[in-house]
Amino acid sequence: MNYITLLEANNLVRQSIELTLQEPFWVLAELASVNERRGHCYMELVEKGPAGNTPVAQARACCWASVWFTLGPRFLRATGQPLHAGMKVLLQVKANFHEAYGFSWIVQDIDPTFTLGDMARRRKEILEQLRQMGVIDNNRSLSLSPFATRIAVVSSSTAAGYGDFASQLANNDYGFAFSTRLFPAVMQGEQVEQSIIGALNDVFDHIDDFDAVVIIRGGGSNADLSGFDTLELAENVANFPIPVITGIGHERDKTVLDEVACVSVKTPTAVAAYLIDNLSRTLARIDSAAEAISAATMRTLERERLRLARLEQYFLSVFSVKKAHLLSRLQAYEQRIQSAARHQILVQRNVIDGHQRTILHRAVSCIARERSRLDLVEQRINSANPLNILQRGYSLVMHNGKVITDPKQVKSKDDLTIVLHKGVIDATVK
Repeated sequence: MNYITLLEANNLVRQSIELTLQEPFWVLAELASVNERRGHCYMELVEKGPAGNTPVAQARACCWASVWFTLGPRFLRATGQPLHAGMKVLLQVKANFHEAYGFSWIVQDIDPTFTLGDMARRRKEILEQLRQMGVIDNNRSLSLSPFATRIAVVSSSTAAGYGDFASQLANNDYGFAFSTRLFPAVMQGEQVEQSIIGALNDVFDHIDDFDAVVIIRGGGSNADLSGFDTLELAENVANFPIPVITGIGHERDKTVLDEVACVSVKTPTAVAAYLIDNLSRTLARIDSAAEAISAATMRTLERERLRLARLEQYFLSVFSVKKAHLLSRLQAYEQRIQSAARHQILVQRNVIDGHQRTILHRAVSCIARERSRLDLVEQRINSANPLNILQRGYSLVMHNGKVITDPKQVKSKDDLTIVLHKGVIDATVK
């Protein structure tokens, strides 16, 4: 039996690839994973079937450090994002087969314009889905309260952008007092979507405590923004019941999150400036309204002052005529009242004199009648006087100061006192 070793077989494969695939060419693929180690960039490439997420092809790719040193930063500057899983890329590759490590593609160039186009297409698809769901304008149609000072902040607690935002709000030139509360979230990487949704759910649980939500992050264009281009996160923001303001620190095209938020600005400090400007505009409107009210009040006061002056002149004229007429009537009334009073005094004086005579007559009669009654009473009292009775020979028998009217009231040897008209006799019962 004829055979060759594995190394010989692999050498034949390598030689075949080198002979048939000498020139580099462009390959469209999706990144399944990206890892940087010791300056090299290692990738797993996949192509998924049209019916689902099942890969129909996959391969390894590597960009050596000598190329990646310039290629990676150039791609980041162009797209605003580093290579990451799920991104579609157009790679210029050269086939490579190593006897010990197998087949891989060696990346020599990356076309950022394709990736930008794919990202734009994905954003467009998500926005179209939101439009078909009828929610794309929900948050954008909300109006930020002119007195918005209670702010829920969704950001990383360690992000420089959050510190700049909080500092600018606290040290604003107008002295406005803002109340902020941080709801921590991951703002970079694969956990961005679910982390921000979780933070928004926490804000919703305290929705009455806030006027607006701000989603901020720092880092400019040097960080991954793919987490902000997802349907689920965009739907959450679009349906949020209070205004959402984004400032996620990028300088390129807006993310889907920016498109559905009530207000979108570039940076966290721009969000702070927007909130401060919102209050300053309110203050300006209040000051303007105060000046307008003051001016209108002064005009009204002047107009009313002139009207009162005219009324004063009118009333003085009318009053002088009315006063003369009333004085004349009062004098006539006074004369009539005086005449009637004198007549009434005479009448009442005669009545009083008659009453006085009647009272005197009745008083004399009453006194005489009562004197006769007193005489009769005196006679009765005298006739009932015990002294007068004793004078007729009667006596009083007393025991212990009480008058004895019944022999049963005393017993043998009780001491008695017998009161006579001219003296007292002590006695003892036998």
